[in-house]
Amino acid sequence: MPDNAPLPAHAQTPLLRLLLLAAALLLGGPASAETVRVGVYANEPKLLLNADGHLSGIFGELLEQIAEAEGWTLQAVPCEWQQCLEQTRDGSIDLMPDVAWSEERAAFLSFHTTPALFSWSQLYSQGDLRLASLLDLQGRRIAVLQGSVQQEYLKNLLDSFGIQAELLPQNSLLDGFALVASGGADAAVANQRFGDFQAPRFGLRDTTIMFQPARLFYASGKGRNAHLLAAIDEQLLYLQADNHSAYYQILERWGGQPLPRRIPMALWWGLAALGALLLLTVAGNLWLRRRVAAQTRHILNEEKRLNTILDSVDAFIYIKDHQLRYQYANRKVCELFGQPQQLVVGQTDAAFFDAETVANLQENDRHVLQRGERVETEEVNRSADGSPAHTFLSVKIPLRHPDGSIYALCGISTDISEHKKNLEHIHQLAFYDPLTGLANRRLLLDRLHQALARHGRKRQEGALLFIDLDHFKDINDTLGHALGDQLLQQVSERLREQSRAGDTLARLGGDEFVLLLEGLTRQPELVIGEIEAVAGKVLRSLAAPYELAGQPHNCTASIGVALFSDAQGDVAELLKRADLAMYEAKGGGRNALRFFNPQMQARINTRTALEREMRAGLERGEFFLHYQAQIGLDGQLLGAEALVRWQHPQRGVVAPGEFIPPAESSGLILPLGRYILRSACAQLAAWSQDPQRAQLTLAVNVSARQLHGPEFVDDVLRALADSGANPARLELELTESQLAEDVEAMIERMQILRERGVRFALDDFGTGYSSLSHLKRLPLARLKIDQSFVRDLLSDANDVAIVRTIVALGQSLELEVIAEGVERQEQLDLLRQLGCRKFQGYLFGRPGPAEALDASPLNCG
Repeated sequence: MPDNAPLPAHAQTPLLRLLLLAAALLLGGPASAETVRVGVYANEPKLLLNADGHLSGIFGELLEQIAEAEGWTLQAVPCEWQQCLEQTRDGSIDLMPDVAWSEERAAFLSFHTTPALFSWSQLYSQGDLRLASLLDLQGRRIAVLQGSVQQEYLKNLLDSFGIQAELLPQNSLLDGFALVASGGADAAVANQRFGDFQAPRFGLRDTTIMFQPARLFYASGKGRNAHLLAAIDEQLLYLQADNHSAYYQILERWGGQPLPRRIPMALWWGLAALGALLLLTVAGNLWLRRRVAAQTRHILNEEKRLNTILDSVDAFIYIKDHQLRYQYANRKVCELFGQPQQLVVGQTDAAFFDAETVANLQENDRHVLQRGERVETEEVNRSADGSPAHTFLSVKIPLRHPDGSIYALCGISTDISEHKKNLEHIHQLAFYDPLTGLANRRLLLDRLHQALARHGRKRQEGALLFIDLDHFKDINDTLGHALGDQLLQQVSERLREQSRAGDTLARLGGDEFVLLLEGLTRQPELVIGEIEAVAGKVLRSLAAPYELAGQPHNCTASIGVALFSDAQGDVAELLKRADLAMYEAKGGGRNALRFFNPQMQARINTRTALEREMRAGLERGEFFLHYQAQIGLDGQLLGAEALVRWQHPQRGVVAPGEFIPPAESSGLILPLGRYILRSACAQLAAWSQDPQRAQLTLAVNVSARQLHGPEFVDDVLRALADSGANPARLELELTESQLAEDVEAMIERMQILRERGVRFALDDFGTGYSSLSHLKRLPLARLKIDQSFVRDLLSDANDVAIVRTIVALGQSLELEVIAEGVERQEQLDLLRQLGCRKFQGYLFGRPGPAEALDASPLNCG
């Protein structure tokens, strides 16, 4: 239609003429042509670009015709199919031709009303392959257009027939045909017009497998270009109304089927035959109406009977659509919601349940509607009005169309709230003591069997604490069983408070209780400490006065301990040993703890005495420091390491290895560590007054409990301030094992002290598990090569390699490296060859008093 052609008759209304006149007056002249961006992908014969870069094909030429009538300028935007869709969605393309309408696309595209073309999908196969029905697609490879409606539709269609075929997504229809021609696929899906046009070029043949008739449109982004779509509708109505219009000429030119110019004689005979059949049709129609009416009455009766059955079932039956709105609800559901069916249908769960229940229900429903899964689960539902929660056993299945697509879900829920309560009550009676609520003997034995089995597999230590109240019989006899029961209940509450998370606490009967500890360390010294810490809290808690009948009463307990490792996996033996140990505790005066293992008990007694003597020794000043020299390459004294000693009044000097571990486990390491720090800082201050010793550094070992304690930084700064020592001369040594716990907090504490001038060294390097990332971040000044590597340096090539690596690592990280444990001149010579420049060991002198250190150079060979 030319630019000055009159509008179609149906568009020439008085209102439209008035609007056009007003627009002309306002604009003062003809409007400039509107540029319309059109997405073009290769889809002959419906859409392509010609050699001049103009739109061609059925949709291309038709849009050119409409653009000429509307005064548009078309700008072609070449793209692949999926790319065209995305650009149309985001508005980069104004119009995309040849788009089949679907609900999914309608969510992000806008369409005009009148279809531009009708088509259907068809399979095209290799020339020698015969495909007659869907069943012939079993095991075949089928090329489909990526993101097309054919892809999803064919997948559902195959699934609904249980046919296993491989779909091969392609970027374009041409790619799909080319894949079939090369043997990479057995068949390709295309729309009928494209397929009939292109099949001969690739040597393909059409098959009888057709599906999905489609209406084809021009599309725009959702909510965009409504005026373009309205103009297309108007022009299509005009063009399709005239059998001689350009619309039909375009179809004929590109292989469509135009209407004939005259009616052939054969058609007249056909019309006569149809007229004869018309009378038969009318008669048949009357008969069919009667049959339909009868069938309708039958269906209504069946529906009424089905509703009666569903309403009488003692279950909640419902149907929900994709928006999770109720489409059907039986009587039980309506009673639960307190609403008639007409008010339930159309609502979602948000109208009846609280937010947490709604979220849980929606998650289960989406598994059904989006994934096609069958869901069987327990659902705890709480009403929005705050009424008590109910537990339902729900079974939800997808409802499908004949093509396999899911249109709704059907759910059947049964209220099992009372059943759950009964099961919980039965479980409580079977496994828990009714008086205290603690685990009973049956549950304890089961837990013991499991714990001993885990102990055998994981080699973790565990312990059983047998707790028996002292003189409980006297309380029962004097106060009565009712108050005795009150005492047992109060005892159980205190035991709960002192138990660790994961421990099992049980009442065996009477006044006997058992506490099961798992996951203890395998180290004997430490496991004793762990058990003593728990048992000590229990004894102190149970020894506090109880209030019975308004009066205070005292009742202590005796505890016997047996370790898993002593029972050899026998539950009865473990209980027996703990029971015997408990009677030992009673025989020892009650309100006490005893271990079944005699050696362990002896170790406890010895350590307890040692801790008591250490406390007294700290008060009496029995601890003192010795110093071991640290030497440079030329034999110059660089500093010393402070080593604590204990001058016991009866035993003489006690070795550190004997009293440091008990100090760690008992907490005495904290006051002992503070004493060492104060003494070392005082020594540094004294050296600062001697010109020959003023430059010496002093290394002090720091324990893990000190370093991770909240008062560590304050303790160090207070010791420096009180003594007046130079912080730059103090070096704190920590071991690699200390890097395994709360590294971030430790680095923060170290940084604070480093900013004050305090240096840090990593002791026993190479024997732990420090990572390079930790070394890089820690504010270290020195690495100490552990003496175990120096000891065998002359005989073990591996130790040589380790020392060489540590020295190279220190140089790379700009850290000093010092070797400890140097005892022979040959070791010193080899260490020098390996690049080490600082040394410590008996070769230069044993630890001794500060005045024994010599600041003059030593003869180091």
